[in-house]
Amino acid sequence: MGKKLWTRAGVALAAGAAAVTLTGACDAVSKAMDCGRLATEIAADVDRLQEAVSGADESPQAAADALDEIDRNLDDFGDKSDNADVGKAVDDLQQAVDNAQQAADRGEVPDFRPVGNAAGELTNVCTP
Repeated sequence: MGKKLWTRAGVALAAGAAAVTLTGACDAVSKAMDCGRLATEIAADVDRLQEAVSGADESPQAAADALDEIDRNLDDFGDKSDNADVGKAVDDLQQAVDNAQQAADRGEVPDFRPVGNAAGELTNVCTP
């Protein structure tokens, strides 16, 4: 009877280890999906920004709105990823958006290229 108890305990431990492994894998997949979703949203925001910039004389507010949307998406993403490359890409994009917003606030024409470059890098690191 003692041998059956040890066998059951071994099976239970193995099952528990498998569950932890699967949970960890699911967390990684979930984080990757969140990152991919963010990259898709940011790409759409950058497209809107490019459209707004090409018509900036008609509606400078559209460019500001697009930057605000990128900023909101980055805030919503927050610290969902513990991947160093993703974190750096998000930080770089946040800095580029902040710089463009500050230039606009000063009445200067912002350089939007860093926003596009940083968004491209985020897309690269979020693509499996």
